[in-house]
Amino acid sequence: MSSSPALYRGTYTALVTPFRHDRVDKAAFTRLLEAQIAAGIDGVIPVGTTGESATLSMEEHLRVIGLTVEVVKGRAKVLAGTGSNNTSEALFLTTEAGKLGVDGFLVVSPYYNKPSQAGVFAHYAALAGSTPLPIVTYSVPGRTGGEISIETMANLAAKYPNIVAIKEAGGSIERFSQLRQALPDHVAVLSGDDSMTLPALAVGATGVISVASNLLPKEVGDLVRAFLAGHAAEAEKLHRQLYPIFRDLFIEANPVPAKTALSRQGWMTADVRLPLVPLQPASLARLEVTLKQFGL
Repeated sequence: MSSSPALYRGTYTALVTPFRHDRVDKAAFTRLLEAQIAAGIDGVIPVGTTGESATLSMEEHLRVIGLTVEVVKGRAKVLAGTGSNNTSEALFLTTEAGKLGVDGFLVVSPYYNKPSQAGVFAHYAALAGSTPLPIVTYSVPGRTGGEISIETMANLAAKYPNIVAIKEAGGSIERFSQLRQALPDHVAVLSGDDSMTLPALAVGATGVISVASNLLPKEVGDLVRAFLAGHAAEAEKLHRQLYPIFRDLFIEANPVPAKTALSRQGWMTADVRLPLVPLQPASLARLEVTLKQFGL
């Protein structure tokens, strides 16, 4: 598969995993996927953080990935979330997901263990050597306790042609600039925070892996498409309109607000798995005000 950055432009939805009676709700997930494709989304990512991968069994994890491939049928890219803080587990998930027909993988940096940068490099090196498919690395220090350093990412990209992009969610525009300076042009930089998408695009990112696009796939896609087409003023206008949603979908731990918003639209239940719990009353009241502003 080509590692052209054109494959990693646009809007990719970090999908929620709908539950009903503590089981994956296949019908609701299928509806969500069809809505994403109808809205012109560029790609979808099952069982990342937003998909509650931490509380899915291995069997559920792979079943959700398989269902995604089955429903999408090549109409959008499918990047499977196969990260773990256990390299052997990440290798297993990556190998098995590869057999299901995915287009590539989103792999979060190892969490909790707090490996050195040498350990982070070795983790991704093992994965990159195990598959010919593209890998998007994912740096999110707020969840993992550490970041993928600029130097580590540059070294990975230089040595492994199938490491094709990084999802950057460190909350710093400086990092986007540093990554773009350090990485070759064929390695894409994607925003991992909806609220950072516009400034990230302005310094060389080529898209977003979005939570908000679960709810508003066309609108988030329009923002990215506008900027990439050279219409910066239009993109800024869309960012300002969407910012209240970007903000309030993170009023509590992701994906609790997103699932709550989707449940208000009748797409699925708001069910999450422990240790996540339903949105607290004050947060729910604030989110509902914002949703009403969007006619949701």
